Amino acid sequence: MPTGSGTIKKNSYTPVLTPGYRKETAHTNSRMAASSNRIMLGPLVAAIDQGTSSTRFLVFNAKTAELLSHHQVEIKQSFPKEGWVEEDPKEILQSVYECMDRTCEKLTQLNIDISNIKAIGVTNQRETTLVWDKETGEPLYNAIVWLDLRTQSTVERLISKTPGRNKNHLKHKTGLPISTYFSAVKLRWLLDNVDEVAEAVVTHRAMFGTVDSWLIWCLTGGKSGGVHCTDVTNASRTMLFNIHTLDWDPELCKYFDIPMEILPKVRSSSEIYGLMVIDVSHCLYKKTSGSLTGIPISGCLGDQSAALVGQMCFQDGQAKNTYGTGCFLLRNTGAKPVMSDHGLLTTVAYKLGRDKPACYALEGSVAIAGAVVRWLKDNLGIIQTSTELEKLAASVGTSYGCYFVPAFSGLYAPYWEPSARGIICGLTQFTNRSHLAFAALEAVCFQTREILDAMNQDSGIPLTQLQVDGGMTSNRLLMQLQADILCIPVVKPSMPETTALGAAMAAGAAEGVSVWSLRPEDLSEVTSEKFEPQINPEGTRRFSKRRSSMPLTTVAVSLNMGETSIFSSLPLGFYVVGSMCMLIGAKYISAFQTIPTAASTCYLLVVQHQ
Repeated sequence: MPTGSGTIKKNSYTPVLTPGYRKETAHTNSRMAASSNRIMLGPLVAAIDQGTSSTRFLVFNAKTAELLSHHQVEIKQSFPKEGWVEEDPKEILQSVYECMDRTCEKLTQLNIDISNIKAIGVTNQRETTLVWDKETGEPLYNAIVWLDLRTQSTVERLISKTPGRNKNHLKHKTGLPISTYFSAVKLRWLLDNVDEVAEAVVTHRAMFGTVDSWLIWCLTGGKSGGVHCTDVTNASRTMLFNIHTLDWDPELCKYFDIPMEILPKVRSSSEIYGLMVIDVSHCLYKKTSGSLTGIPISGCLGDQSAALVGQMCFQDGQAKNTYGTGCFLLRNTGAKPVMSDHGLLTTVAYKLGRDKPACYALEGSVAIAGAVVRWLKDNLGIIQTSTELEKLAASVGTSYGCYFVPAFSGLYAPYWEPSARGIICGLTQFTNRSHLAFAALEAVCFQTREILDAMNQDSGIPLTQLQVDGGMTSNRLLMQLQADILCIPVVKPSMPETTALGAAMAAGAAEGVSVWSLRPEDLSEVTSEKFEPQINPEGTRRFSKRRSSMPLTTVAVSLNMGETSIFSSLPLGFYVVGSMCMLIGAKYISAFQTIPTAASTCYLLVVQHQ
């Protein structure tokens, strides 16, 4: 497997969006401080980027898209039971205050006037569900994270009352299958299982929202007049939102038995929602962020939509893939929603203004991408840092027949099989942690390949290159593997903060702010690093042809807790043993056939496909 870096533009390692841009590092802060006295910065726009594993606050120059300063704080996740994933809403809010304060402190040290910040955008982990008391401002339960699987029995009960037990029964309105992934079933679980939530609903004190709603409400005054709203992109991930009418749907709310009065008001992705109200008692350090009071919050996008905007994928057919905790491939489909026949989601991409039309996207979601790195570090202890994973994998350059399917939260697109479980197989006495590291990277690439294949089938127009972003794209070996497995170029922007950039663009372009132009001729050019495929194209064609003819059956789904052993079925037992024999022989296949064998085996073992 070639592990080269692909074709790289000169100086692309140091991001250059416009002349004078400098990446913020310890080594360049002093130069930036000096330059700020020379260069007229003009209006600035900030973004709150609240993700699954961390929160960041970033400040951009609205005229050049230059990133001036930022700060990041990790978020703790708790796992009360197997399959449960929670986060503390108060910790999320406190992390925002801390990031704002530290970033403002850095700007002050750089002699940059904080009063030049004209707007703030919010981008957030989607589907993660919160309920809080509007009178006390207190969360009524931890935030249930999008990865959480506790609602499986709720999903099964809901599907059982649909005609033909069809998980796509609501897809014509929502663009989504009935799944543990989305907010409505998490909210239904809270109403059924948390007395405080049920009581707050009865007494008309409950407020529901995704993370964006919680943050905007808190940051615009909270219990003292906070704005309870969300945007169309986040609303479209709840299963309560009609993607055609662009509003909450009474029939959907009735189906899930959710009172509409607890829902936030749905707004566009780019408009003034309210003004910042900073309570300095919450802030840390020098409390410089108090000066943000009065600045409008005027942009809101779910993180994947924000990345699509930040990558400037405004044309029908343009696509990006974000490698974060999960992996999310979005393809712009224009002003009309396209319903997938191959297991993808139809979602609202963005609506950049009250009077602007909504733009839609096809999306393929992978539950576990960067999260597998965290699992290898925290659960197995085979690495100490994420950067170590790349070094380990590069040291061997192959998985040596070891295959890893990280279905920790089931399989998302294109299969939507929540009962699937992870598998590591093909182990021999020769296998070591380096091979497992390589297999983990391959797993991310193979899952993306499955999504891309489905997307190409739905659109009928194969993607010719893939734009990428997210934390994992700093792994150059992963990017080269991805180009090889897709057999198309993978293009990574030199400025990696595309999610926050998208939120800032939406905020700065809002009516009443208007400091950021989204006209194509005004958008900054972005330098990029291109990873060209270094694999025999014939090998990929053979792979696609062979895989399409292979019978795919379920093994991993049978590993669900409490189910009968897979070996209680004699034919299935023989099938599994036969599959393992295929694995053992994998290492004898030539280089260009290694990828096909890996991908075929991964999904041979874990995917139910009728």
